[in-house]
Amino acid sequence: MPLPFLTADRAFDTASDDVALPFEDHDQWRRPYRPGPWRVGAAALVLLLASFMLLAALITAFAGALPGALGCLGAAVVMIAGALRLLRMGAWVSRHGVRRVRLFRTVTVAWGQTSAVRTVQQPVRLLGLPRTVQGQALVVVRRGGEQLALLTDHNADFLARVEAFDRAADAVEAWSEEYAR
Repeated sequence: MPLPFLTADRAFDTASDDVALPFEDHDQWRRPYRPGPWRVGAAALVLLLASFMLLAALITAFAGALPGALGCLGAAVVMIAGALRLLRMGAWVSRHGVRRVRLFRTVTVAWGQTSAVRTVQQPVRLLGLPRTVQGQALVVVRRGGEQLALLTDHNADFLARVEAFDRAADAVEAWSEEYAR
């Protein structure tokens, strides 16, 4: 079974340095990096818990308590949807702009509305928690001066993966150079 979210990202790993945008279809939204092990591990744990909830719903349904079974089934469906959303979180790029996907909110900025995409040193959240540490962030500066942090080197995709953060930041900056005119 093909996994398009993994195969699409391999193009960035196998592309030579002279090809900044290795995809043929630039209209499709793509994540220019693979999901990190922290993000995949958290989603796997949530899916494991959801499987236990589905089993509990099945046992409860066979025991004859239909309202309890429906409650377990509903909770499992919410957990599965949350795990899928967790895997979709991150920065996505296309010819139309850059998109930051979070758990409950998505922000899209057209390339024409950006004035710069750059990597800066600043305090960043460690795994999205309230604690901040000194690190790097890839920020999009909008025309009005507002900054939008796309990636940090301490989030669930890049914690302890400095080379992957650098490659992802370079890829987003290449998309910006190509389309932000």
